[in-house]
Amino acid sequence: MTEPIQRRKLFQEVLDRLMARIRSGDIPPGGQLPSERELMEEYGVGRPAVREALQALERSGIVEIAHGERARVVVPTADRLIGQIAGGAMHLLRSQPDSLEHLKDARLFLETGMARLAAERATEEDIARLRLAVARHRASLNDLEKFIELDMAFHRELATVSGNPIFPSIVEALFRWAGEYYQAMVRAPGVEDLTLAEHDRIVDAIAQHQPEAAAEAMRAHLTRANKLYLKPQGQGN
Repeated sequence: MTEPIQRRKLFQEVLDRLMARIRSGDIPPGGQLPSERELMEEYGVGRPAVREALQALERSGIVEIAHGERARVVVPTADRLIGQIAGGAMHLLRSQPDSLEHLKDARLFLETGMARLAAERATEEDIARLRLAVARHRASLNDLEKFIELDMAFHRELATVSGNPIFPSIVEALFRWAGEYYQAMVRAPGVEDLTLAEHDRIVDAIAQHQPEAAAEAMRAHLTRANKLYLKPQGQGN
C-alpha cells in the first residue's frame, strides 16, 4: 500500500480500453476497430499513442492490421495461438541447452496420451483415415521432403482422432519447432520402413480399441525416433 503509484504511458491506457471493448464483445472476433482518427478523437490522445496500442494488440495476436484498412479482431484458433509463440519457441530451442530434450519429453507424454484416447474413441471412419494416412506416407518413399511432411500428417491425423481440437495444433507445432534438428537419417536404408511399420502397429492397436497397446506402440515409436534428432549447435554431447 506504500508503493508509489506508477505513471503509465498514454498508449497503455488506450490499450486497456480497447482490450475491455474486445473482451466485452463490443468489438467481436472478425469485427473492425474504429479508425485511428476516431480513436484519437474518442480518447483524446495523439496518433502515436493509438498506433502503439494497435501494434501491441497485433504483436499479441489479438488484431490483424492490413495496409490501408482498419485493424480487425482476430478470430481465435489453436493454430493461430500456437503460431504466436513459434518464434520464441525456436529461440528457446537454439539458446537453451536442455530445451530440445524437454520438447521431446513433452511430445512423448502428449502423443502417448493421444494414442490412448484414440484407441478409446476411434470410429470406423477414423480408423479408415489413419490407414489412408499410412498408405499415403508409404507412397512417398522416393521423396524425402514429402516423406517427412506425411510423417507429421499421420501424427496430426491421430491427434484429431483423440477428439480434442487443440491437440493437432500442438503436435504440429512440436514437430515443426524441432524439425531443423531432425536428421536425414529418417530416410536411411531400412529406417523409413521401420517408421511405417511402427505407424501400422499404432493404427492396429487403435483399430482393436486397445488403449495401453496403442500408447506403448507410440512410446516405442517416439523413443526410437527421438534418437534421430541432432543436438542444437553449441550444445555438448
